[in-house]
Amino acid sequence: MLMKQFAKSKYKISQLGFGCWGIGKTMWIGAEDAESKKTLRKAIDAGINFFDTALVYGNGHSEKLVGEVEADCGRELFIATKVPSKKNEWPASDNSNLNESFPTKYIIEKTEESLRNLKRDYIDLQQFHVWNDKWAKEDEWKEAIHRLKKDGKVRFFGISINDHQPNNGIEAGRTGLIDSFQVIFNIFEQKPSEKLFPFCHENKISILARVPFDEGALTGNIDPSTEFPVGDFRNSYFKDKRKVEVKLRTDEIWKDVKSETESLAEAALRYIISFEAVTSVIPGMRKEKNLNANIKSINKGPLSQELLEELKVHKWEKNFYL
Repeated sequence: MLMKQFAKSKYKISQLGFGCWGIGKTMWIGAEDAESKKTLRKAIDAGINFFDTALVYGNGHSEKLVGEVEADCGRELFIATKVPSKKNEWPASDNSNLNESFPTKYIIEKTEESLRNLKRDYIDLQQFHVWNDKWAKEDEWKEAIHRLKKDGKVRFFGISINDHQPNNGIEAGRTGLIDSFQVIFNIFEQKPSEKLFPFCHENKISILARVPFDEGALTGNIDPSTEFPVGDFRNSYFKDKRKVEVKLRTDEIWKDVKSETESLAEAALRYIISFEAVTSVIPGMRKEKNLNANIKSINKGPLSQELLEELKVHKWEKNFYL
């Protein structure tokens, strides 16, 4: 497993990370704890050391599973989690102020709650689960970071950037307190490469690429006949005529990538790691078969420069979370 340096630190994390939203069971139907833990162990055995979870994933359930597996395997992992907005809003609205969303005491309390779930003394990477860059010049979030680092409870701090707002965090990045940005980046959502990636490369801030498969669209498995279990958030994400649109667009992408890849999912992952600014890509992997497929894809390395140029035409301005 290829490892990349995390931000300015001495630590290295796996280029393929493990996204832990699905194993928390919140909004994803069908996850089973026994299978999730088995897949987590297999990931560790394969050399994956970066695991991205959040306090709200199953109200701490995802964190607890990761903590249990880390304790069982006897290996030290690089674990990232997130502090939710006190207002429980995604994304952070322009009307929200920092005191309502991330007061100092609240950030510290939620970090301590995550530590209890993980059964750890420290968190490698704590992240704001949403952000509004108008808060960048305010002091409360900075005070929380300083206190948590001083007390040894957090090693690094980052921002999980709002959906499809890749530049909404750069001002915070200028403070020198942000070690990473987690951002949606995939064949459809290419905007982060325009401004955010150059900024992070210059300032040695890590990029953690989330939603590499666009919630399943870029696996090639979504078509008008696709059905999801009752209660699964993808029923909303792919509502109305969206599945038809996805199928039309992914068919066109496949025409471009099939000479260089074995599947659309492989192309989706290899596209992301073709960008030097990306430290790790974090697909959800609830099942061992998905883990194995993702490892195989990543190990093939970046796509050719010629194909990357061709894929620029497939960027798609949308936000299916709305």
